[in-house]
Amino acid sequence: MSSNQGSTGNVIAAICSFFIPGLGQLVQGRLLWAITWFALACVAFAITWLITLSLLPFGWFVISVMSCIHAAVYAPRR
Repeated sequence: MSSNQGSTGNVIAAICSFFIPGLGQLVQGRLLWAITWFALACVAFAITWLITLSLLPFGWFVISVMSCIHAAVYAPRR
């Protein structure tokens, strides 16, 4: 993948992270961040479900947007 911020690789990673938090980080090769974002999304979904008792995935959505931004602005160290 390309290594510059805003590159095609980062855009693809951001799109992946929007649908499944952490998937974009996994595409970029950052396993620990991928696991962290996915775990945060699961916890946020569970908390949202416990508070509202509905399946509206608001917590999942918030974390997926944050994960998407995190994947989009990634620039590896040189």
